[in-house]
Amino acid sequence: MTEQEWYSTLAQRHGADLQQKISSACVAVCGLGGLGSNVAISLARAGVGTLHLIDFDKVDISNLHRQQYAVSQLGMYKTEAMKQTLLEIAPYCNVKTHSVKLAEDNLSLLADCDIVCECFDHAECKAMLVNGISENAPEKYIVAASGMSGLHSGNTIITKKLGKKLYICGDGISDISDDGTLFAPRVMLCAAHQANTILRMIAGELEV
Repeated sequence: MTEQEWYSTLAQRHGADLQQKISSACVAVCGLGGLGSNVAISLARAGVGTLHLIDFDKVDISNLHRQQYAVSQLGMYKTEAMKQTLLEIAPYCNVKTHSVKLAEDNLSLLADCDIVCECFDHAECKAMLVNGISENAPEKYIVAASGMSGLHSGNTIITKKLGKKLYICGDGISDISDDGTLFAPRVMLCAAHQANTILRMIAGELEV
């Protein structure tokens, strides 16, 4: 499959003008667990031109029940494992990786992307990223997540616009500390909301 064949096929599916916007986009996926691994795959399949993957963790057996990794990738940095997977799906995607923990002092790593997707596990990390981007790079769009644990109805997973450039996906309520469980279907539903919101942004559809 050539690059021309790949993008021609996408353009036939999505329309040439929209695909050009998607192919020109850069999205940072911060955290490559249940949310981020699914978001990254969805965006790669859509033909997003550049994906910037950031995570410090390695693939563990406990990840396999809800994250998009294989047994053969156990022990690999999630950034490298996900890059490997994405290039099997979308070989002409520009996949950039940083195997580091994102913090207030290195948010400059996100400078190249106009859209930042927050996919962290912990509330304090989520708040750090959202607040840091909002305060220091207000021109960037942020798509965050809150609430996807348990076996509650999938219909409770929704997308809300909380500011001019801030979107939150999830049920906003459920928490693993209460439910004690994370199942792939609800996590994937939330990730799909995030990926869909990002593609709508790229298309210029900014309302939910």
